Amino acid sequence: MRQSPLHYRLDRYILGKYLTTFLLALALIIIIVITFDVSEKLDKFLSHKATLWQIVSIYYFNFIPGFVNLYSPLFIFIAVIFFTSKMAGNSEIIAILSSGIRYRRMLRPYAYGAAIVAVVVFILGNFVIPISNRHLIDFEEQYVKSKATNYYSNLHFQAERGVQVYAESYDVKQQRAYKFRREVLAPDGRLLQRETADAIAYDTATGLWSCTQYTLRTIDSLRNETLTREHKAEKDFHLLPEDLNVLSTRVETMNTPQLIRYIQREEMRGTGTVKASKIELFQRLLNPLAIIVMTFIGVAIAARKTRGGTGMHLALGIAIAFSFIVFMKVTTVFATNGNLPPFMAVLLPQVVYALAAAYLIHKAPK
Repeated sequence: MRQSPLHYRLDRYILGKYLTTFLLALALIIIIVITFDVSEKLDKFLSHKATLWQIVSIYYFNFIPGFVNLYSPLFIFIAVIFFTSKMAGNSEIIAILSSGIRYRRMLRPYAYGAAIVAVVVFILGNFVIPISNRHLIDFEEQYVKSKATNYYSNLHFQAERGVQVYAESYDVKQQRAYKFRREVLAPDGRLLQRETADAIAYDTATGLWSCTQYTLRTIDSLRNETLTREHKAEKDFHLLPEDLNVLSTRVETMNTPQLIRYIQREEMRGTGTVKASKIELFQRLLNPLAIIVMTFIGVAIAARKTRGGTGMHLALGIAIAFSFIVFMKVTTVFATNGNLPPFMAVLLPQVVYALAAAYLIHKAPK
């Protein structure tokens, strides 16, 4: 069905206000945050001899997408309340409804705007920000932190079912582990094989690990032991350097397909990072919905003309926005430290506030 010129002008007018107010609010807060961040980190930038171009093009260029993704629901909410409250104060809402446009039809451009921002946030969170986070981490380790983290200690994990790996330390740059141990266990927990080495280094040409002072201890079904020692050896431990690199397992640097594969691998390995990784995954997939929910709550609150005006609407809106953020944090804690499933931890706040939005929208015309 074709839209009437009035409907078209209304959609363009509200959608324009929606996007411009949001972008303006976001730009202002980004400028303020960057100003404070520069004042805090300037000494470190200078002491590590970071150039102005590196600071702008690497650090802050990659800082902005993460900030936008994290705080978009909050600033969408504030932007919607601000311009809708101004429209209500100027009697524009009354004029729109008096022209024969139904209240729910007036909500359509808000839905358009929310959908546009939600799609952008979804793309940022799932594909762009992980790349930005890698550049941010590299920059911070080189120019902000006093010492880059290229050395990890006390690594212990299950490489695959029944295979435990331990290393006293691991050098990321040299791809070398020290005091390495690999154990193969039977389903009943009985030791079948143990490999140890004073040091192992990855050979990128052969895909094998060069071992120093290698020892292989094998125990058969009759509990007879066989011991083999080699001063130098080349072994395939079914490990890659990234398996020992803690930085490579930072979920914030993985795009969503990589994160899904990582979760599947960690479930197989039985590590304790699965819950946190699933929470990260579901937040990326579901948090864009918060933009739509916050939009409709904001409209329902601000579309009614009140004595307190924009100030009253903003105060109420900010209180609701922060209650939503607190609710999300609480459910995340319950999922991390309790029995709440990660999917429910992320979905529950969305559902509760979506129901609140539906109730407020239903009541608003009355």
